[in-house]
Amino acid sequence: MSPVELQDLRRIVGAVARLRGETVREVTVRSDLRHVKVELQSGLILVVSAERDQHGRPYLEVDVVAAPHDASARQQIEVRFD
Repeated sequence: MSPVELQDLRRIVGAVARLRGETVREVTVRSDLRHVKVELQSGLILVVSAERDQHGRPYLEVDVVAAPHDASARQQIEVRFD
């Protein structure tokens, strides 16, 4: 097992600390067990992935994201070519 960078640990702790007091609504696990998505009642989503870097060493990727408020509204940029 390779040592984890201190920056990575701080980022993971910061992401998970946002979840205090949250209620889990749904959990989805990818079939190969490399990806877990936890949807919370407030609309936050915790995503935990087991990945490999360019040297083949395993590492965890942890993110907390907010779900879009209106799923029907698509946020996109319109670009015109003249």
